[in-house]
Amino acid sequence: MAEGATSDISTSETLGALLARNASRYGADIAVREKERGIWKETTWADYTEEVLECAAGLEQLGVAPGKAVLILGDNRARLYGGMLAVALLGGYAMPAYPGATIEELQHFLGEVEIVAAIAEDQEQVDKILELKEAGAGGIAHIIYDEARGLGFYEVDGLMSWDHLIEVGRHHLNEDPQRREELLHRTKPDDPAIFLHSSGTTGKPKGIVLSQKNVLAAAHNGHAAGAFDEKEEILAYLPMAWVGDYAITVAAAVLLRFTVNVPERQETVVRDMREIAPTFYLAAPRSWDQMLTTIQVGMEDSTPLKKWLYHFFMDRAIAAETRKLNGKSGGLLEPLGRLLGEALVFGPIKDQFGMSRLKNAFSGGEAIGEDTFVFYRALGIKLRQFYGQTEISAISAIQAPDEVRLHTVGKPAPGVEVKISDDGEILLRSESVFSGYFNKPETSAEALQGGWLHTGDAGYIEDDGHLVVLGRVSEVMHTAGGERYVPNYIENRLKFSPYIKDAAVIGAGLDELTAMVCVDFESVGHWAEVHGVPYVSYADLSQRDEVAELLREAFQRVNKVIPEPLRMKRFVSLPKEFDPDDGEITRTRKLRRKVVQERYADVIAALYDGSSEVHVSALVSYETGETGKVERSLPIREV
Repeated sequence: MAEGATSDISTSETLGALLARNASRYGADIAVREKERGIWKETTWADYTEEVLECAAGLEQLGVAPGKAVLILGDNRARLYGGMLAVALLGGYAMPAYPGATIEELQHFLGEVEIVAAIAEDQEQVDKILELKEAGAGGIAHIIYDEARGLGFYEVDGLMSWDHLIEVGRHHLNEDPQRREELLHRTKPDDPAIFLHSSGTTGKPKGIVLSQKNVLAAAHNGHAAGAFDEKEEILAYLPMAWVGDYAITVAAAVLLRFTVNVPERQETVVRDMREIAPTFYLAAPRSWDQMLTTIQVGMEDSTPLKKWLYHFFMDRAIAAETRKLNGKSGGLLEPLGRLLGEALVFGPIKDQFGMSRLKNAFSGGEAIGEDTFVFYRALGIKLRQFYGQTEISAISAIQAPDEVRLHTVGKPAPGVEVKISDDGEILLRSESVFSGYFNKPETSAEALQGGWLHTGDAGYIEDDGHLVVLGRVSEVMHTAGGERYVPNYIENRLKFSPYIKDAAVIGAGLDELTAMVCVDFESVGHWAEVHGVPYVSYADLSQRDEVAELLREAFQRVNKVIPEPLRMKRFVSLPKEFDPDDGEITRTRKLRRKVVQERYADVIAALYDGSSEVHVSALVSYETGETGKVERSLPIREV
């Protein structure tokens, strides 16, 4: 069964050609707005395109060419985005890495392709690259930095500022007046746009090169599906190494002329968002949860009158939205209540959090909790879910604004075909699908067998065309009694609780299901303060009997919606969070199941042998790079 249709992408459409179009036709429009020292600085499409060209010309002098890579390292900065576009104009590989990537993770990238240069955000990232070079990594001959603070006395060959690189590029562009036009039209649609990596849940991350045709096809498909419009105002705060950020902040932004707003720092995102009030906003479920927690905390700390007004209008709006999701209509006075609620409660909340102009709001990466989803819909934000992978340039299925359901991810976007294989795997076909994993022909042939992208996700298509994603096919497991289950599906539903940040469900080949969970320190900590529950650390808080009751309620809610043979019987609250630096989850917070099960083998054994507690010694990585251990006796809790 297949849904959707393949779109016809222009054979001449490239990032360079679109930049040329934007500069010539819309040159005075704002392309980028970046906050620096409290001031928003604007750059027009004409000036932005010129800086990208100067960067490309400078990088070419440093040896960047087709088949060569440039490492992009740091948090979101306008120059780093410009650097990625410049590398694409040269036909090279722009390779963004997560800011928190370890030396070992970066060494893996170096083993894939020759990295001739790196563009780093600041001193911290420059130091990381220098450490990488000291560890025996050759090839990174040039390091370009954005922020100069702390680097004035560095004497390192090949180290230069962004401004110096631009000067070099400007000089070479001015030597030949035709050079600008040639650079903008040098590459073809099949040339690289970006070199990303898979999450690496089962091993080393695989290299994924998306062509310019791939990413622009995805942008076309998303636009046709109503995910975003022309000239959106967006906030660039998602990790630059995540395909969702590139698809929106670079590909769609260039195609549809978005204004990309870059916050001053990750710590100022909330404040900067309020100042910008974007029209499009994409966040992971955890981010939506955290914002909801902040709203609820703020209301609990407000005056009695404000609290009463909030609950009066919010409770009714949530009830109304729940009725809509269940296909029921509201009463005659509901629109009037909506208008009053908007004026007194909903509008001020949206304004406070920079959501007053949101037209297109999305949650992606994993399932979002019902309470969170309904809350934002009740607030007047048409929050929607979408489904995609790096291999299909992020966008494959999207919910329509007035056709949302909690259990689906919407219909396939125009330009995307979807079908379900005989064994229940979701298969995709589109111009946005990559051509294969970098230098892995056997793995690529398996992933693209029969001309379809084999997603590795299990799911089904409902009669009306909506796609339902159940979890990874490789994670379909069976209990000793033969009951089939997908642990990720259950884990996501446990994480619908604001008090659970991560979960690992155990039970393959065993008589029943159990789980290990990590509490959300911020949410549980606030709850503890409000209810007078003392604690001194994460490890202490996670083991409190009062907190165990919160977790038990979450387990009981999930048990109500899964088959009786799969209902969880016992759980353990771990004394530390799962941490990417400890190898327990990926940088995108996907569980490395094998690592977790090996590391907590004693805990898992205690969940099944009748023990009332278990002693655990857990590895912890600190921000300084040092490691330590958390030792604790953990109670085995009954659901």
